[in-house]
Amino acid sequence: MTQPQYIPCMLIRGGTSKGAYFLASDLPQSPEARDQLLIKIMGSGDVQQINGIGGGTTLTSKVAIISPSQSSDAEIDYLFAQVGVENKTVDTKPSCGNILSGVVAFASEKGLVELGDGSTTIRVKNINTNTIIEVTAETPNKKLKIDGTTSIDGVPGTGSPVLLNFLDVGGSKTGKLFPTGLLKEDINGIEVTCIDAAVPMVHIPASALGLVGNETKLEIDSNAELLKKIESIRIIAGEKMGLGDVSGSVIPKVSIVSPPHGVGSITSRYLVPHNCHASHAVTGAICVGAASLIEGTVTHQQAKDPSSLVVIEHPSGKIDVKITLLEGEFEPVIAQAALVRTARPLFKGDVYVA
Repeated sequence: MTQPQYIPCMLIRGGTSKGAYFLASDLPQSPEARDQLLIKIMGSGDVQQINGIGGGTTLTSKVAIISPSQSSDAEIDYLFAQVGVENKTVDTKPSCGNILSGVVAFASEKGLVELGDGSTTIRVKNINTNTIIEVTAETPNKKLKIDGTTSIDGVPGTGSPVLLNFLDVGGSKTGKLFPTGLLKEDINGIEVTCIDAAVPMVHIPASALGLVGNETKLEIDSNAELLKKIESIRIIAGEKMGLGDVSGSVIPKVSIVSPPHGVGSITSRYLVPHNCHASHAVTGAICVGAASLIEGTVTHQQAKDPSSLVVIEHPSGKIDVKITLLEGEFEPVIAQAALVRTARPLFKGDVYVA
């Protein structure tokens, strides 16, 4: 008879997502065994994840795997895992900036970092993309502050701000900001931009899909013909970007872009990738924000008076991202991308695995 396992875990709401946080040392070292365990923990293979701790959506079926950094230029290593909901899959190709915002809370609880008096900045190495992010949290009297007055669209209430400063995010997975070598190109008769800034993405003008751009999540998710058309574009784009057959992967992600419908710089409907995000991914916001500043992209064509502070309208409101764009020898360089999130620990304990 197999003995039950009790694995230490924290559930944390990070940004507009929610995930289970584990120490890498508490999980199997084999990626295959680790992934099978995560599938069991989250209850994947069931749209409701009723037999696990997943929340039945892509935004609540996420895992952060944390360890002391093996790199000399970071303190913490962070591996993100997107665990399938109805499918028994684990994808560690993409990163998640929302879940990243909970890393300070977890690392301090586990004694991996020492908190400063006033504020604490931790350099985190994202294993998924091999990039460095500076994460800053408020720590008065060397205690992590959770409550505060900062609000983010997509999350009820307010909390203490967590500043995420992404460094040099161009070519996060492909090695190039524009992996196809083009600022825009035709796929299936539609002009799109394929770009890799924090996450590989395909940006598609809403008008080219017969949309206005401010459609609700429900309107997009219920349009099977639209989703089929987008997936066909995404699969071809994945090949062109050097990602191979992406039919079983969540990258590249897709953004349906259009001019702002309110006070923002641009409107985005972010797909994850087979349904619309209820708000917007952090990495996706960086990618859309950066592309909106680069002339020649379809994203720039949709943006209104883009500046270094890009305000992206999404189904739940807006997300602001500050982009530092420099001229490079062959293509633009995204030196920094900064934005503010909040995070809230929900529980700590042991997850039971039979």
